[in-house]
Amino acid sequence: MAASAKYLTGDGAGIKDFLDKFDTFLFDCDGVLWSGDHVFEGVPETLLLLRSKGKRIVFVTNNSTKSRQDYVKKLAGMGIVAGPDDVFGSSYSAAVYISRILKLPPGKNKVYVIGEAGVEQELASEGIPFIGATDARFRRDITPEDFAGLADGSLLDPEVGAVLCGLDFHINYLKLAHGLHYIRRGARFLATNLDSTLPMHHDIFLGAGSCSVPLANAVGEQPLALGKPSQAMMDAIEGKFLLDRARTCMVGDRLNTDIKFGIEGKLGGTLHVLTGVNSKADWEAKDAIAVPAFYADKLSDLRDCA
Repeated sequence: MAASAKYLTGDGAGIKDFLDKFDTFLFDCDGVLWSGDHVFEGVPETLLLLRSKGKRIVFVTNNSTKSRQDYVKKLAGMGIVAGPDDVFGSSYSAAVYISRILKLPPGKNKVYVIGEAGVEQELASEGIPFIGATDARFRRDITPEDFAGLADGSLLDPEVGAVLCGLDFHINYLKLAHGLHYIRRGARFLATNLDSTLPMHHDIFLGAGSCSVPLANAVGEQPLALGKPSQAMMDAIEGKFLLDRARTCMVGDRLNTDIKFGIEGKLGGTLHVLTGVNSKADWEAKDAIAVPAFYADKLSDLRDCA
């Protein structure tokens, strides 16, 4: 772990040297580019500057509620040009893992989803059958009949071979109870990501990791996470974009996801921006989970390059 992080804000020469080190930048989104529906000042211009210098930009997000197409629309609405191939989200990462690596057997190849439409869209893009998610039949209170049907298995789909948990804005006891009983009957326990919180509107809200905690507590095991800092996600990104890790920088606002992701992936560098979850005090603490190589007050400070 690095002894200290180099501060870039206001250091034009330092910023130029920093930019010269990398060909590819992996960007977290929430807390780095925007907060909620508010794009941070100067972000679109900063990304244009990087592209004008020939840098490849990939948006790597743990937000499982949106598909790649959803992110393209959101980016466009904030003045940022991108295509689906410029986005790699945790829902897509999970779909790729399930279809190409996990390869559930015939007759057990269905996924029970706790999550939003973004997960559904990415699973569908990989041809993976699923139940749950936004289905209105799961968005209600549990009944005595549900308890009985889950206990004897009559309410469970025998083709479910995996439970995938992401951020669910409609989380409830019924959904969690289904997940518990699928896992107790042998389904693989997966998570899009384990972020405990989500930065929105300059504050903190519950993240996907907070949705999977009740299940993890009930079954006594942690899910296999397929978002940052999972190196399964890094391997998939490297394979898709054919990037040179030594010439790649991860840019984020969280130590336990973004910065850890870049360090464990042996990238050439990591940049922490102070517009999201973690602060300088967090990585200066004795038990810091990760220390970035560089940090700046905000992403747009990179425009001040000599």
